[in-house]
Amino acid sequence: MNICAIVLAAGNGKRMGADIPKQFLKINGEYILTKTLRVFQESSVISDIVLVTGEEWIDFCHDEIVGKEGFSKVRHIITGGKERYDSSYAGILQCPNSDYVFIHDAARPYITEEILIRTAEEVQKHLAVAVGVPSKDTIKIVDDDGFVTDTPLRKNVWNIQTPQAFSYSLIRAAYEIMLEEGMQGITDDAMVVEASRLSRVKLVMGAYTNIKITTPDDLK
Repeated sequence: MNICAIVLAAGNGKRMGADIPKQFLKINGEYILTKTLRVFQESSVISDIVLVTGEEWIDFCHDEIVGKEGFSKVRHIITGGKERYDSSYAGILQCPNSDYVFIHDAARPYITEEILIRTAEEVQKHLAVAVGVPSKDTIKIVDDDGFVTDTPLRKNVWNIQTPQAFSYSLIRAAYEIMLEEGMQGITDDAMVVEASRLSRVKLVMGAYTNIKITTPDDLK
């Protein structure tokens, strides 16, 4: 079984308010991106890695992160697109010989091997899965004016994380449908599959520690 991990590191991270994208900030002296890639490099279920980043960061990733750390599973370092889904699709095109793809945010460095193994097991059964955790909070649905229109049952509400994993043929077909139909408002890869109606998406238990580092408070 060949699983390719697509690590998305092309975002600008404006909400962090830093001079450089958040994935290139350091935690305890180590780049966030380095911490993330190391988990996939050392994973027993990941065969290859495609790193998607900004054009101006290609050389830095090659020399200062992949080269220095000896991340041998990183087969391609490519330029991302304007939107997240553009970067995902660019990564998908780089792994046509894979059975499955995992798509993961570079700014989630606390992904674990346990989650990766669980995700690999579930994607073989269901073809489309997304890691997440049950919401601890009550969620309100509101209209454009901020008035509550619905309160879904908390047991049915999950906070979605990454990786999100798919059979290769499924995610590529779903993306081609999305691009052909010009779908709008796509914020994660699971939504692409949902919108294509090619498959249902099964949720897989992640971890509350698998946070996405987005703001200065997250970094602390």
